[in-house]
Amino acid sequence: MAKTIENEKPSLGKIEIAPEVIEVIASIATTDIKGVSHMQSVFNKNSIEKFGKKNFGKGIKVDIKEDGIYINVYCTFDYGTKISETARKVQSEIKQALNTMTALTPKEVNVHIVNINFQ
Repeated sequence: MAKTIENEKPSLGKIEIAPEVIEVIASIATTDIKGVSHMQSVFNKNSIEKFGKKNFGKGIKVDIKEDGIYINVYCTFDYGTKISETARKVQSEIKQALNTMTALTPKEVNVHIVNINFQ
């Protein structure tokens, strides 16, 4: 299901953004944050990578519902990272990146820390 953006000039047509695009934007925004070791694939999407296709939305699950966009982020943090501050940073960076690139604002960005990376 794609998210439709209302156009100021309806005669030009409509714009649809696939959930995979939102996943990629959220993934890139997350991996740039200090303290995030890597994205954790908790879905069966990693089977795609076994066939040679890179999965850029790894660790991100997007649910588009009638009342908004819900994003779940599954990541591994580095040991010693302040979890609450880093998780808030993840939420804020994803929200800002989506708003800047697509003019969409997510209803929720839920951060799931599934592992700690001991270097």
